Amino acid sequence: MATLIGTQEDFKDALKSLIELDFAAVAAYQEAIQCLQDEECESKLRDFKEDHERHITALSTVVENLDQQPPSNAGIKQFFSQGRVMFANLMGDKAVLKAIKSNEDDAFVAYERLNEHPGKISDSELALKHGLEDVRRHREWLKNILDTL
Repeated sequence: MATLIGTQEDFKDALKSLIELDFAAVAAYQEAIQCLQDEECESKLRDFKEDHERHITALSTVVENLDQQPPSNAGIKQFFSQGRVMFANLMGDKAVLKAIKSNEDDAFVAYERLNEHPGKISDSELALKHGLEDVRRHREWLKNILDTL
């Protein structure tokens, strides 16, 4: 699924959508962790889930500092990201990891866009930079493990 997150004109709206995407990632990772048979993969996904939880906290603080209310859940985004994993579970670990990679691909695009957003506020720079680095690392690990399966 191609994401539109980061294409919003209003940076605050884009930031809130990114937080929702991180909530969706957490839900998808939780689903994947329960599905996987491979303990090493399960452990790595737990680490990645924690990264997304950290993103939620950091980005929510930025939104609160803008006197805005940050999202408290993924909304409809959870249906798509978690649904990918649930469906993939019918086909085994490799399919589950592919579904997670697809979700991370969307997150990567969204983080790239927000890092380059013309309305980006300086208070968000560190959280967005770290989020992009994390998602890049997640994608690389997923690509490598998928190449070996």
